[in-house]
Amino acid sequence: MRKSVFLIPLTLFLFGKSNAQQKQQRSASSIISQMKNVADWQWTSLETEGWKNPKKDWTSGAMYTGMMAWSQLADTNLYYQKLIQVAEDNKWKTGGYRFFADDYCVGQTYAQLYNIYKTPVFIEDLKNLGDSLVKLPHTESLEWKNGIYTREWAWCDALFMGPPALAYLSEATGDPKYINKASELWWKSTAYLFDKEEHLFYRDSRYFNKKEKNGAKVFWSRGNGWVIAGLARVLSVMPENHPDRKRAVDLFIKMSEKLAKLQQADGTWHASLLDPESYPSKETSGTGFICYAMTWGVNNGLISYKKYEPVISKAWEALSTSVHPNGKLGFVQPQGAAPDKVGYEDTDVFGVGAFLLAGTEMFRLELKHNKNILVAEAHNRSSSNNTQTILIPWNRIVKTIKIKDPKQLLAKNAATAEIVPLNVNYKGKKITEVSITTNLSGGASKFFEISTK
Repeated sequence: MRKSVFLIPLTLFLFGKSNAQQKQQRSASSIISQMKNVADWQWTSLETEGWKNPKKDWTSGAMYTGMMAWSQLADTNLYYQKLIQVAEDNKWKTGGYRFFADDYCVGQTYAQLYNIYKTPVFIEDLKNLGDSLVKLPHTESLEWKNGIYTREWAWCDALFMGPPALAYLSEATGDPKYINKASELWWKSTAYLFDKEEHLFYRDSRYFNKKEKNGAKVFWSRGNGWVIAGLARVLSVMPENHPDRKRAVDLFIKMSEKLAKLQQADGTWHASLLDPESYPSKETSGTGFICYAMTWGVNNGLISYKKYEPVISKAWEALSTSVHPNGKLGFVQPQGAAPDKVGYEDTDVFGVGAFLLAGTEMFRLELKHNKNILVAEAHNRSSSNNTQTILIPWNRIVKTIKIKDPKQLLAKNAATAEIVPLNVNYKGKKITEVSITTNLSGGASKFFEISTK
């Protein structure tokens, strides 16, 4: 009789093939390696050179979103502990302007850490803020005057900063009122800032009548990256039966279609979306957020793999080639509110956040669309290390990989490419399943590729 340490749900994929040259050159393990390089460079830079902005700042908060996503794949609590230390330094508080979305972007990470560690203080301040936001009428005009940004989501960047913080708070508490408020305010901002002809968002009301050098309307790539990435994050925790989900998905599809058409030959979205020649350099922060959102959309079935894989692959190639050998991410447009110049040496923490978000989804995309490989997943939802045994039905292996002899099987850790032991379980003389036993650190996910030798 066999014994299993821990039985978990198993996700198995039957994979297709891409002809994109970039995809042929990348692997799941290479994506992880590059993400680690970028994450480690950023932490080392902060720890040795200091923080350019406060740890509660939106720039930092955007970085944490990517670091949080990376932590789930890193299979070590090192990165979680770095985030917890930052939050401890912040006393688990949001920024000084209570209702300024930039100042509660950090709440996204607090709520996600709470989901692992279940420590009430992690979300105590964020919950108090959410309770206040829910009660406010939010009836002011979004015209850019009288400090409206401290009270309303009057600029497109806010749609990455604010809505996901409330959405993840609903996930953490189980109370839908926060995501409901996020949705209500999302559509208020969309009604004001979304151009129905171009299917893009203005940065704020000051840009309604501005024109680029070529006469086009001014739409900023990172600004629209903020929007579509924020939309992906809200949708990731929005219930399937939520009354606003369908129109949120429709908006996601419209933006994806428009942005796909605006991708440049270098794989990026230049700072100015409708006048790319005015800022001809590639730009990685907007590109990172757009790549993340589109890849998330493909991975979750909102948009077509066949249609968007070439766009996504070109974007990831552009991002990858912008990483310096030491892990520094270049071509990040400096902080601002509009298109601007950018170069190889330009970097900032929010660009790293975008890169790591994109990388985590690219890793999953790579696994999901490799040919003749079965993927088994193990997830540790707790803060403690544990051991799990993944059970893989033999009939699924035979159907997917088309073999009869289990000695022909090979299992690898997808993140490290390390070969791992496979155990074969029998009922009498009949093979029932194969299993992989693995150790996981708190909050970690592991993925295993099963193929033929």
